[in-house]
Formats: sequence, C-alpha cells, structure tokens
Amino acid sequence: MSAPISLAPGGSASRVSAKSGLEAATERTRQPIVTGTSVLGIKYKDGVMLAADTLCSYGSMAKYKDARRLAKVNDATLLGAGGEYSDFQSITDLLRRNALEDKCTADSLYEEDVNEECAKEVWNYLRAVMYNRRNKMNPLWNDLVVAGFSQPAFGEASEENKPFLGLVDKIGTTYEDDVIATGFGSYLAIPILREKHRPDLEEGEARALLEDCMRVLFYRDCRALNRIQIAKVTKEDGVLISDPYEIETSWDSASFVEPKGQLEGDGGW
Repeated sequence: MSAPISLAPGGSASRVSAKSGLEAATERTRQPIVTGTSVLGIKYKDGVMLAADTLCSYGSMAKYKDARRLAKVNDATLLGAGGEYSDFQSITDLLRRNALEDKCTADSLYEEDVNEECAKEVWNYLRAVMYNRRNKMNPLWNDLVVAGFSQPAFGEASEENKPFLGLVDKIGTTYEDDVIATGFGSYLAIPILREKHRPDLEEGEARALLEDCMRVLFYRDCRALNRIQIAKVTKEDGVLISDPYEIETSWDSASFVEPKGQLEGDGGW
C-alpha cells in the first residue's frame, strides 16, 4: 500500500515523520530534572575539604537517597557538583576519558611518571567546557566545585603549590575563594563559613564546621538530606572520600514543641 498523502509541507507522511525526528534530535534541555542541592568547600591547614548530601530530587520529590556527588578526578583533584545529576555523570566521564588519553599518549610506560592535571588545570578546562556548551544554547546544568592543589606534583616543596578551591557555574563563570558553596548553601552556609574560617584550621575543626553547615541546610532547605559525604585533598594522602553517614539533628526548637498559636492540638482548623 502506498504511503498516505499529507498536505503538510514536504509531501508524504514519511517525510513529515523524518522531519519530526530531526527536530527531536536537536532539542535542548530546558530545565534540570534530577537534581542535587548544595556542595560546600573550605580550605584548611593541610588541604581542602568538601561536603555534600546524597539526595537527588526528581522535581520536588526526594527520590534518590544514595546519589554521590563527590568524585575523585585523579590523585590531585576532587570534584563536587550540584544541579542535574546526569550532566555531572557526563562531566566525570569526560574527565576520566581525558585522563586515560593522557596516560595512553604519555612518553613513559609507568603511571608514576605521567603528570596528572592539577586542580587548577581541571578548573580551567571545565570553565572552557561549560562556556562552550552555554554558547551552543545547550548548557550542562551544574555548579561545579573543584578542590586540590595549584601544582601537579604533590612532592614539590614549592610555595606555589598551595591548596586550591574554585567554582565553575553552568555558563562558565569562575572564581576562587577560601570558602565556597553552591545552591541554597550560597545563602545559608557562606555567612557561617566566612565567620568561622581561619587559614590555620585543623582538619577536625574544618569537618565540624562543614557538618554544622550541612545541618543548617537540612533544617532550612527542603531539597537537602542529613545523609552526607565528606571528602578531602591533602599532600600526604591525596584524595579521600568518606562513605555516606547521617549527621545528628535536633527538633527541640520551641516552635516545634509548643502548641501552634498557644492553642490545643496542632493549630489547624
């Protein structure tokens, strides 16, 4: 049987279908679907530390509670991301492919002789990637936090090899700072981090400060969770990422304990 005739431009129904398929192939992501919220970062005495929860929300539904948003790029670099989780997976795959290509094209056969990219180089590379995608009107819907050191080799005693902490947003805007937060954390956690940060913070103090901020975010951000991960980058140990664990919370606030409006019951009608 011959194909039905269409009055639409292009003639036959098959041509219309082909045109529709072509248009579908060039669609852009107009908004993120499965998203993670805040990532926090802080420099301390021995290196850099990041924190993030493990919740990814499908719209407003807290759906995925073991989505890990802190990733090791190499022995010198740590990456955290808020925003669309699938785009974060795409970025980590891209960085790993680049690292494998560097190893395969290196002059030496030994891994220890291959110079891995430092955190600042990864940060600059991601800036170009995000800006390129933004110019194509097809951005990667992430805010990325890059942590590590400013020089590739951990063994160097150079004063230039300092802890590095930088942010890249979805349109390629970048900056460095001693404390960084994405998402709701940029409103609620940054004031706490700036008030309590010191260059000589010990590791335990930095961890406690990040946990306090994550606790505040759990109380105030409806897309946050009290199940978190902590990760650090140091010259001695390289990149270490903790297993997820739950932070303690307290709901003994007077506004939760006292009857609403000083009325019996829950204060509802």
